[in-house]
Amino acid sequence: MLLKQATLDGIKRGDITLAFRRWQRPTVKAGTGLRTAIGVVRIGAVEVADEAALSDADARAAGYDSLGALTADLRDGDGRTLYRISFDGIEADNRLALREAANLSDADWHALAARFAKWDSTVPGYFPSILRLIGQNPELSAATLADRLGVEKLKFKQDVRKLKELGLTESLDVGYRLSPRGAAALEKLREHRL
Repeated sequence: MLLKQATLDGIKRGDITLAFRRWQRPTVKAGTGLRTAIGVVRIGAVEVADEAALSDADARAAGYDSLGALTADLRDGDGRTLYRISFDGIEADNRLALREAANLSDADWHALAARFAKWDSTVPGYFPSILRLIGQNPELSAATLADRLGVEKLKFKQDVRKLKELGLTESLDVGYRLSPRGAAALEKLREHRL
């Protein structure tokens, strides 16, 4: 679920507490978090909504001036169900602090090495090669990096997200860069020749 910056700003202020989306099936679940530029937006209820029962108050809670503006902005309904998504606040994104944790303990390093080994079971050295490539080419587009590794762009982006979850990479307007933790992990990879 993508949220526009204006919507995120409204959630942060507390003005926006709802969203409405037409989906074939929900892309978020109640009780989970949605990582955004302002932190992790907590997802409350995700419920089927009756468009005929929507009100101006619902529209305002979703950041619209009127019910007409809300309904005009909804995706066409062909084969899709309208859902009402409530927001339960914002939490800090723990990846931000993790990125700065550049002093890898032995336990940290062994956990990362084990994760790489698990992920690399079909293509040994693949994830370390992503770190090396990003380290050598910050701000290079995902398409170019994927091409250099000989993988599809979508797969590459999914794999970089795994590294991001570990606090090793950061997304930029174009491409990526290593976080301080990622640079420390790359140095450990060099030391251990992995």
